[in-house]
Amino acid sequence: MKSQSQNRMTMLVAALLLGIATLITAGCAGNSTAAGSPPPPDVEIATVQQKDIPIEREWIGTLNGMVNAAIKAQATGYLLTQNYAEGSFVRKGQLLFEIDPRPLQAALDQAMGQLAQATAQTAQAKAGLVQAQAQLLSAEANQRKAQMDEDRYVPLARQQAITQQDLDNAKQTNQSLQAQVAASQAQVETAKAQIEAAQAGVTAAAAAVQTAKVNLEFTKLTSPIDGIAGAATVQVGNLVGPSSNAITTVSTLDPIKANFTVGEQEYIGLTRSDSGLHRLQLEMILADGSVYPRKGRFSFADREVNPSTGAIQLTGLFPNPGNKLRPGQYAKVRATIGVRAGALLVPQRSVTDTQGAYLVAVVDPNNTIRFTPVKVGDRIGSDWVIEEGLKPGERVVTDGLFKIRPGVLVNPLVNSKGAK
Repeated sequence: MKSQSQNRMTMLVAALLLGIATLITAGCAGNSTAAGSPPPPDVEIATVQQKDIPIEREWIGTLNGMVNAAIKAQATGYLLTQNYAEGSFVRKGQLLFEIDPRPLQAALDQAMGQLAQATAQTAQAKAGLVQAQAQLLSAEANQRKAQMDEDRYVPLARQQAITQQDLDNAKQTNQSLQAQVAASQAQVETAKAQIEAAQAGVTAAAAAVQTAKVNLEFTKLTSPIDGIAGAATVQVGNLVGPSSNAITTVSTLDPIKANFTVGEQEYIGLTRSDSGLHRLQLEMILADGSVYPRKGRFSFADREVNPSTGAIQLTGLFPNPGNKLRPGQYAKVRATIGVRAGALLVPQRSVTDTQGAYLVAVVDPNNTIRFTPVKVGDRIGSDWVIEEGLKPGERVVTDGLFKIRPGVLVNPLVNSKGAK
């Protein structure tokens, strides 16, 4: 049972055919002569072909470098030189720009002076420790002698071989030397603390020297990769610094990335097979309509589907010897995503579009014309896929449609090109 939309299309087609037939009949009646009926008009025809066709899809994309390294100033100063030609190929480590190094060279010299001073203080503290340790050894030796004298005087005093005053003097001497030992030990500990402080100063000064050296190295801006260096965004003499924008960008362009987006449903379909997206062989159509001669391959899909557009970005890689393709170029990416078996094909010029309804003039076996509505599918080159309305082997008119009407007898001439 036909749907309402199909009924409307059928009625429209019938009305159109009736109008065409009326006009042609009236014209023929007015022009008829006693000489008899004119010969059947010549029309070119093509045969409806059925074959397996590749299913292709195209997506709009843009090109980008595989790696895009932004060259930014990490040191503040005036730009002294530009050492590369814009748009040229540069090597990793090649000098691109130089910033005035004098302020940072002065900072390095100052840091090295502070390091030397801290090193001298450390040596002085170590010398003080040696002196304090020597004093401690002397004090300990004197105290041990005083202790021995005291120990010897005690029994002599009991035997009254010496006076009590002699014993008291020995005890006081021992106590005094014990105090000197304690003081010398404190001096040793103080010297050790001074050495640790001096060594910390050396470490801090060495770090300051290293920082100054790094900052001085930042005055030479080199390329971190092999690639094409872009135009400079600042001129020699300009003040640059860490807060400035990138001075230039270096990009690796072989291979070059082609970024394009596909809808979520299409992405799901592409990932259903075992090999999925990795089986795709990509073609690139450039902005002038030419096909890039080298094939590409799928690289990766982005992390997420964009919730506002319902699309996901895919990236393909294309060989780019000579770096002819550049980032920012517009391109279309085309891929064969499958094969449609038994598709019916007719030349596009055999299909007439009438207010959204598609008609095809069919030449029946008795060489009479029949207009039939069809449902069209994808366009494949110069052909059109017919979903409904035709059968394999039927003959359709490709040229001479203005000469015919339904039921008229024609002289079919085979189209030398046929249907692809």
